[in-house]
Amino acid sequence: MPTKTLYLGPRLKKLRRELGLTQANMAADLDISASYIALMERNQRPVTAEMLLKLATTYRIDVADLADKDADETTARLQSALRDPLFADIAIEPLDIEDIATSYPGMAEALLRLHTAFGEEQLALAARREERLGGSSSTAPDVVADARAFLAARRNCFPTLDDSASEAARQLSGFAAMKEYIAEKHGLDLRLADDGLLRGATRWHDYHRRRVHISERLDHAGRCFQAALQIAILEQGPAIDTLLAEARFVSEDSARLVRRALQSYWAAALLMPYRDFLKAAESLRYDVEALAARFTVSFEQAAHRLTTLQKPGEEGVPFFFLRVDRAGNVSKRLDGAGFPLARHGGACPLWNIHQVFAQPGAVDAQLIELPDGERYVSIARTVRAGGRRYGERSVLRAVALACSAEHLARLVYSDSLRDAEPTPIGVACRLCHRPRCIARSAPPMGRELIPGRFRDSGVPFDFSAE
Repeated sequence: MPTKTLYLGPRLKKLRRELGLTQANMAADLDISASYIALMERNQRPVTAEMLLKLATTYRIDVADLADKDADETTARLQSALRDPLFADIAIEPLDIEDIATSYPGMAEALLRLHTAFGEEQLALAARREERLGGSSSTAPDVVADARAFLAARRNCFPTLDDSASEAARQLSGFAAMKEYIAEKHGLDLRLADDGLLRGATRWHDYHRRRVHISERLDHAGRCFQAALQIAILEQGPAIDTLLAEARFVSEDSARLVRRALQSYWAAALLMPYRDFLKAAESLRYDVEALAARFTVSFEQAAHRLTTLQKPGEEGVPFFFLRVDRAGNVSKRLDGAGFPLARHGGACPLWNIHQVFAQPGAVDAQLIELPDGERYVSIARTVRAGGRRYGERSVLRAVALACSAEHLARLVYSDSLRDAEPTPIGVACRLCHRPRCIARSAPPMGRELIPGRFRDSGVPFDFSAE
């Protein structure tokens, strides 16, 4: 049986440099010519089995050390990036992608960085275009949009944080385990405290007394999340700094918002480890309530986590997430799939995220259709914040998860939506050209209104079809 030709150019060069050798030095050690070393490093000659053995015995290394442990991940990342519609007309074979990742890791990383930067720039342009359409005259930087662009460009998925959290989760299962770990590793006493001490806060690190106070009014899911968040703050600084260094933020406030988001990301990944959560999501058919119960987290936490399952090679259903209040203000937006509703806010009142306020706590599933014919599945429910004691004001918000309708069969919600007619909605009235909509609050751009002198059409804005 013929053996696979092995090209190890970049890894051979890396090994030589780590050993502090020139090509001539290595050639002398291996009893070959310097030009042959150069050819192998440029992948113009394969590394034979005999040469592998020479390398191993001469430099006392394990042959496995020459293997590129990151090649599989880089291949998966490249495959994900090259699915972008930007590359739709370019025929790139899977074996070519694997060869690039294996033989030219530097070029692969350069392409991935460019693609990420391109995504960030596209999102920034969309945000600026939306601001112009809204007539805003503010010149202050939009730090929230900047932070959202950073997360969306990476599909709200950070594999290094997931891997770190999954490793930590092996020994940190539950509040008691985290309390003990924080005491042993950091010398901090984690304890529950009443509102008199915390003055409305949910967590307080009392630096001088070496204590971390968590509000006793939080439920179990909230307490566990705050404990996990404290561990993230204490330990994940360097990993988060590395991720932040990839971007250019409009202000330091943007970086602070992203840092907080990544700390929360790690905390959620500790409570819901990536592979365990993905496996459960698939087996439970993405039933958000069932996932929340299995991992002892809130509905919102489980829904939020579902937007992050885009690790290359281990992707789940791509969701975006939106949270709004009764007035339609967006307080959280997470885009793991690049959908238009995530960019524009989803202001259409026909969307079920705005209708679930009528039935607090009940999950509603809806099949929706945009004017261009694209269809999505939307899962919405209200969530409540505050109001943990008598007389304290609370706020009711609605959250929605949505994904392309092509994934409907994978969802438990397909049982009720399989034969349902889609609800026609738009991303925003000014951008929606759907005629005869009784819920419309503004005419669409570029359409002339019909005078209506002799006939009342029964819709708020009657406009020409062309």
